[in-house]
Amino acid sequence: MRPSDVQRLTVAETVDRYAEMVRAKTSTGALAPGTAEVYARDVHTFAGLAGPERVLDDLSGEDVDEVLLRFARKPDGRRVRPPRGEGGAAPLQSAASQARFRRSVSAFFQYATIAGWVQLNPMLAVTLKPKQRGGLRAERRALTAEQAEGLLGAARGLVEAGPDEGRRVDQRTELRDGLIVLLLAAVGPRVSELTRANAEDFFVNGGTRYWRVFGKGGRTRDVPLPRPVAEVLDAYLAEGRPRLDRGREPKALLLSWRGRRLARGDVQAVIDRVQARVEPGRRRSVTPHGLRHTTATHLLAAATDMDAVRRVLGHSDLSTLGRYRDELPGELEAAMRVHPLLGPVQHRP
Repeated sequence: MRPSDVQRLTVAETVDRYAEMVRAKTSTGALAPGTAEVYARDVHTFAGLAGPERVLDDLSGEDVDEVLLRFARKPDGRRVRPPRGEGGAAPLQSAASQARFRRSVSAFFQYATIAGWVQLNPMLAVTLKPKQRGGLRAERRALTAEQAEGLLGAARGLVEAGPDEGRRVDQRTELRDGLIVLLLAAVGPRVSELTRANAEDFFVNGGTRYWRVFGKGGRTRDVPLPRPVAEVLDAYLAEGRPRLDRGREPKALLLSWRGRRLARGDVQAVIDRVQARVEPGRRRSVTPHGLRHTTATHLLAAATDMDAVRRVLGHSDLSTLGRYRDELPGELEAAMRVHPLLGPVQHRP
């Protein structure tokens, strides 16, 4: 492409066109709706950090380096305020979020090069390496057994405590909030799978409650629910959901008090509210994806068959589980105390 062919468009103009393009791809099946929204959200964030009124072709590799640094230092929008009882500012972007943002920006500039919005792709001149972006070693995401038990206990306590008399009957969300935390911690769905769930996706077979999860790539999986989770689900469907139903979302499982399907950010707010009920010694901030890590980590630590864990999480390949298996304190010592070749080992004091 000759330099004269480059369109002198602003960052805001190109980002809007790109976001419209990726959303249009959902109608052809080329992109999943959730993936398209992630791309669109990331490029709009990029525009805000780079300067929406700047001409896109004027951005250099150094400019993109600066945007990547700004994003790394940007507070995580899902956690604007820490839960009650936890001091400090909102956490910064995780390693996974930084890597995802970089992929989104790279895809944007690849398209911009083809579309004639830039003469040269500035990503080719980016010098910033992952370690300089704040480090891609993520803090352990899985909750320990004590932390997970505290969160699950708070969720069950919320359900058993009954409705909050300080709120209107049609705004009481105790059953819903407890169900959200129990499903995330026990089944480990992606947050998009949870928010997309419909009431009709849950069924009984042979006396066992199942959740038909509609996952990535158009794949579905039927996951059996532990009895305590199934009981809360039944209570929510019988009592909690009818209180929130305004006739706007007849199929959605999880409704806001206004009767609309819950969004991803709403789920984080629910977790934070339940977490605030956990005693401080067992409380630790966690995201929906962190609870997915928690599910995988503790199932594998309990020697659950790896293929069964893969099917619960909805992965097509066993190798992917490695990303979800976090280290737990004391697990190596416990493993060596009961060695498969030596039997139980009595350690000397």
